[in-house]
Amino acid sequence: MLVHLRWPLPALLTWGAAWALFLGLQQLGLSVWVALAAAAALGVVFSGWAITWWRRVIIGLGFPVSLALSGSASLPAWAWLLPLALLLLIYPLNAWRDAPLFPTPQHALRDLAGQAPLPAGALVLDAGCGLGDGLRALREAYPTAQLHGLEWSWPLRALCALRCPWARVRQGDIWRADWAPYALVYLFQRPESMARAVVKARAQLRPGAWLVSLEFEASALVPQAVLSAPDGRPVWLYRAPLQVRQP
Repeated sequence: MLVHLRWPLPALLTWGAAWALFLGLQQLGLSVWVALAAAAALGVVFSGWAITWWRRVIIGLGFPVSLALSGSASLPAWAWLLPLALLLLIYPLNAWRDAPLFPTPQHALRDLAGQAPLPAGALVLDAGCGLGDGLRALREAYPTAQLHGLEWSWPLRALCALRCPWARVRQGDIWRADWAPYALVYLFQRPESMARAVVKARAQLRPGAWLVSLEFEASALVPQAVLSAPDGRPVWLYRAPLQVRQP
């Protein structure tokens, strides 16, 4: 799990690590291509340290841009498309509308079962599971539930499946998936996504099912409860049939 640090520390640490990896691999005798690919991939993976999309771009492209400016490696012009390709592979274009990588803090959902109890074997979905931090938090809250994760980026889906072998992790679009089978759908998206989530949840969640959002409120709905995660972020709980706020 990535620790949240004040900007620009995530960028500086990632760039330093990428440069260290690049130089270290060359010292071991590996080709400049292998070193470039590994260092660029490191930068792209750790771009998830940032919350806003433009900071992710800065982190992910910082190493190759600095390498180009330094003149330390002689590579053809098209080689600099590699980091951009990696960035788009991890974060496909349509995923930028949602939350490319918002890691759920550890123990953020530990009190969830007290307010939203589920029977053993209940189906629970982490919609946009990223690297699996949300699934781990859900497992802490519901150790007997059947946990499912859905992630648009297939590299993140593969890494999530490795980190969470006890969950069923699939690649797909959370907005096209059917939420009806689930007793609880968990989101850690962004404010701009919540209106869309409300429409989908109202249309598909069965009576008694839960919609849970970390940090970002579904302002059109009346919450059943609001919990506080250990770091102070709110955890919003809504139960179907979802009650709409009156104007």
